[in-house]
Formats: sequence, C-alpha cells, structure tokens
Amino acid sequence: MRSDWMAALLHQIQAQGPGAPAVFMAAYVVASVSFLPASPLTLGAGVLFGVLWGSVYVSLGSLLGAAAAFLVARHLARDWVERELRAVPRAAAIRSAVGRGGWRIVILTRLSPAFPFTLINYAFGLTDVGFGEYILASWVGMLPGTVVYVYLGSLAGDLTGLGVGSSARTPAGWVWNAVGLAATLAATIYVARAARAALRKETARRPTPS
Repeated sequence: MRSDWMAALLHQIQAQGPGAPAVFMAAYVVASVSFLPASPLTLGAGVLFGVLWGSVYVSLGSLLGAAAAFLVARHLARDWVERELRAVPRAAAIRSAVGRGGWRIVILTRLSPAFPFTLINYAFGLTDVGFGEYILASWVGMLPGTVVYVYLGSLAGDLTGLGVGSSARTPAGWVWNAVGLAATLAATIYVARAARAALRKETARRPTPS
C-alpha cells in the first residue's frame, strides 16, 4: 500500500510540468519532518529529473526539512524531542559528542546509515551546534548518499520501473548500469563504515549521560 501512494504521488509530481521541482521539494520537506520515508522520493527524483538535477532537488528538499526539524526542536517542541530521544540510546551519546566535535559529528552521522534521518534532525536542535554549521555539515554529509539513491532511481528508466510493471533496457545498458552500481555501492559502504568507526571513537570518549 505504501508503494501505491508513493507511486501516485510521484506521478502527480511528474504531471506538474515546470512546477514539478517545487512540488517535489515541498513533498520532501513534509516527509522529512513527519517521519515519513523519504527514500522512495529520492529514488523517484532519479527518474523524474535525472542524476544531476535529481540530486540538486533532493539536496535542497532534505536541507529544508532538516532545517525545519532543527528549528522546531530548538524553539518549539524541545520537551517532546527529549522524550522521543529516550527511545534512541545512541542519540544521547551523539549529543554529548557534538559538544566536543560540533560540525564533524554532524557530518559523520549524515554519512552513517545507522541513525534515523528525521529523528537526528530533531536531535541536533537540542545541541549547541550553530544553525549555519549544522546546515553546511548536513549538506556535505548527506550529499554522497543522496547521489547514490538518485543514481539508483535513475536506473529504473521511468516510474514504472520503480515497482509497477517493467521497463525495457538493452543488455549493454544493464551491464553498464551494473558496473556503475557496483562501484557506487562499494564506495558508499566504505564511507559508511569509516563514519561508524569514527563515531564510535567520538562517542566513547565520554560516558553516555544517564
């Protein structure tokens, strides 16, 4: 059912013509602050806009969503975020590490897939990290994963290939895509592992507050 409504949303975005990028980014912001899955939108961006512009629009949408969640946590819903973070043991360690590492910790959490995107957006609003450095570090850290997911989506060729029906491709095209996909995933796994290792070092320097 989730794939059905997401496919319908992507088709509606596609139907907007020149306004599609703005509608897409607005949908991405809503997903980012509402704990809705954003990865199908990221994949869809590869189909709708191609790798280059899809990456641009996802970057802008995810940054706007990250900024909104950060500001809500810092100024409007601090108590609620505090309660939610009690269910995420690593979040307290990340908050502690931010006090020492600042923007470096923001980048590392964005590179590592181990931290829920939306919840971490809210969590950083509770820290002392500055809004400007949070946004810049988030952009740098999210960019590799953004490009990978948009690229994966672009392999589908059209929205049908994302989950409904089939999309025809030549054998040579599939081989080329497979080679590119393997290289991209290898680089992503390497970066994610390096980020997790660095985060373990940072968070182990000080005991997690009780």
